[in-house]
Amino acid sequence: MDVSIIIVNYNTCALIRNCLKSVFEQTKDIDFEVIVSDNGSKDGSVEMIKQEFPQVILIENNANLGFGAANNRGVKIAKGKYILYLNSDTILLNNAVKLFFDYWENSPEKDRIGALGGNLLNEKGGIALSHIKFSRPLNEIFWFIMTILSAYVKYILKLFHINYRRTIMDNIGTYTIGEVECVSGADLFLKNNDLAFFDERFFLYFEETNLEWFMKKKGLLRLIIDGPKIVHLYGKSGEKKWDARLDDFITFGAIQQDLSRIKFIKYNISSFYAWILKVLLAFFWLLPSFYKKTKQYRKEIWKI
Repeated sequence: MDVSIIIVNYNTCALIRNCLKSVFEQTKDIDFEVIVSDNGSKDGSVEMIKQEFPQVILIENNANLGFGAANNRGVKIAKGKYILYLNSDTILLNNAVKLFFDYWENSPEKDRIGALGGNLLNEKGGIALSHIKFSRPLNEIFWFIMTILSAYVKYILKLFHINYRRTIMDNIGTYTIGEVECVSGADLFLKNNDLAFFDERFFLYFEETNLEWFMKKKGLLRLIIDGPKIVHLYGKSGEKKWDARLDDFITFGAIQQDLSRIKFIKYNISSFYAWILKVLLAFFWLLPSFYKKTKQYRKEIWKI
């Protein structure tokens, strides 16, 4: 088996239907399998996959295990020499799987490669966020402070019935070829070995960042290559990190991302800086608009 494609699904029936359809239509001349690890979906996803894609290996977790843990369930049964982690909100436009496989197999530096990714496309056909930089503690502290100030300003304006709204994040990136710090987890191609497993202490977000941090420490390359064409409908498989409304500063996804950011800093860089981020996050969650929404998560901050 050449490649095992692993997709985590959680209530994304329409999205994963389009994703799977594109995988089977576009992937040719390579021996592959598709594994879907379902995190207890209640939207008919499981039934749809069984009926429309019987060739898919379906893992029914019956609960939301988190992104990393669900992917790990797939890796444990994967038969491929390589793993392609693919988001359910992606659509393949060409034979991307074989392009990844051929690049790695034919690269003179194949023993030094840790992960591959492509230049993802957004809904408008432009380049989407395809890679990110590793967290830097001072940058994260600055980002937290600016986020807190923005949230409190919006709250005060809301008290005066002033609707302040702006877009904080768009799915826009730049065309890149070559080495990057961290390939996006939306299309992460890597060897099927011990390094393919995610750290399950991260429930959602920063899984690929943490994994590729260890690749960096081992001297392995993380590369964006030319050729694969994959659309990433950013934020559609889960809640967006931010919206412009005050209430959307605190979604389940935003909460998990903040917690995972602190975990990454603590586990890999500095407990001291992680402690500063904990204090800032705790203060952030004291905002009256957030207080009830964050109640069940406040203890988690101090458990990190």
